[in-house]
Amino acid sequence: MAETAEKNLNIISPVNVKDRQSINVGPGDTVRVWQKIEEKGKTRLQAFEGLVLARKHGNEAGATFTVRRVASGVGVEKIFPLYSPAIDKIEVIRRAKVRRAKLYHIREKAARQIRRQMRNMKIVDISTESDMEVKAKAEAKAAEEEVKKAEEAERVANEDNVEVSKEEGKEVPPEETVGENTAEEFQKEQAEEK
Repeated sequence: MAETAEKNLNIISPVNVKDRQSINVGPGDTVRVWQKIEEKGKTRLQAFEGLVLARKHGNEAGATFTVRRVASGVGVEKIFPLYSPAIDKIEVIRRAKVRRAKLYHIREKAARQIRRQMRNMKIVDISTESDMEVKAKAEAKAAEEEVKKAEEAERVANEDNVEVSKEEGKEVPPEETVGENTAEEFQKEQAEEK
């Protein structure tokens, strides 16, 4: 029964839930969130990079995390649902050891004090896999397989041509064949026509 519930969860949600859970975004992390934005019928990706102030609701379906960045001297905060299909990819750029679950006090602190508090930062490179990257990899793999099949078919066809000419007593490489006839037979036909 647990397996069917898990299968239904994957069918309902277009995002990879386990992938999003494993990234383990927490307060003090510097993250880059890639959002899908639709404009005039086209979809583009836009990055929002900043410090995670809070993580709420654990790993449940309504889990959210708050990201703050300073843009042009103005602090901007966004609350992202962890499992939102509008989020293409989440990258953790840096992790910092913080002693609070919610870093709302950073709103009032000066940047210098914040840097002093976050001395224990580690630069990491953790990210979820982009939906577009997954599709591109699948398409590339399918194209690669088609090319291999075509090469194999061509190789088999060339081997068949060599075997036919061996039966006649002469080995003629595939390059010398024209259609179903060998090059010598083609020349004889041309001479007979004249």
